Amino acid sequence: MEAAFFVMAIMGCGDAATTCATTRVEPAHYATVQQCQAAMPAALARNNDLDFPVVSAACQRNGVQMVERASGKARG
Repeated sequence: MEAAFFVMAIMGCGDAATTCATTRVEPAHYATVQQCQAAMPAALARNNDLDFPVVSAACQRNGVQMVERASGKARG
């Protein structure tokens, strides 16, 4: 089973930075959100060719995520 990781989405936004759409996803995978956030300045510098008034980035969890079940009686 594949572990969860983070990817960085590069987004193009309108003037008020309210209407944003993902335009690219960086090819790197990060083990933690902190590693992803630390890489943002360089990623934004690499993606300065987008034709949007505002370009931003966001770290997003990707991969398989597990949910732990609480022990006890079943609901229903």
